[in-house]
Amino acid sequence: MTNECLICNSRLEYLASDELMECIFCHKQEYNKVRCENNHYICDECHMQGIDSIMDICLKEKSRNPIDVLNRLMNESFCHMHGPEHHILVGASLLTAYNNCVKEIDLEKSLIEMINRGKKVPGGTCGYWGACGAGISSGIFISIISDSTPLSHKPFKLANLMTSKVLSRISEYGGPRCCKRDSYLSILEAIDFVEEHFNVNMEKNMVFCDYSEKNNQCIENKCPFHKEY
Repeated sequence: MTNECLICNSRLEYLASDELMECIFCHKQEYNKVRCENNHYICDECHMQGIDSIMDICLKEKSRNPIDVLNRLMNESFCHMHGPEHHILVGASLLTAYNNCVKEIDLEKSLIEMINRGKKVPGGTCGYWGACGAGISSGIFISIISDSTPLSHKPFKLANLMTSKVLSRISEYGGPRCCKRDSYLSILEAIDFVEEHFNVNMEKNMVFCDYSEKNNQCIENKCPFHKEY
């Protein structure tokens, strides 16, 4: 299954504390909490190899619907069932659809900023930090379009409010984590937030997940996007 080890398909182990691990691909050594039962470890950078192709996809995209953009990005080979790539894809999808609505941001510059910031949010933050990376990505999106900094006033408020609303929504469904579910929830919350606070109407549609059979931890009919929900 694609939600397990990319090397041997064995189950992932989430440790209680960091251990020194060596990436099976680039051989970089670093402390982390996630490996498979056969001790294979893949660093976030290698896990997201190919993520830079989102620039080409998003700059050509005409949709005003961030769910559509997200689905296209998640169908790319660099995107796995779960992984830190979703910490970038949520914000990139929102930036793309937002720009197609307003045509007032430098999309290329904004996407570069989104990629750089999103890459700094490591995998496993949902369980280890208490803040899902997909939810954080929605806050990064708001911070970019509002030019928020740590010294801002209203932009600071809006960026944090966005993240808090998404994390609250994600928490309603509990665990185990699902990067697809949390990405969809993040984007749907962001669409309503942008309409309320920025008076910009991005398009949205009903979401039906096509990834259930690839997710060994799918919560099935407890998920709002499950086809039998």
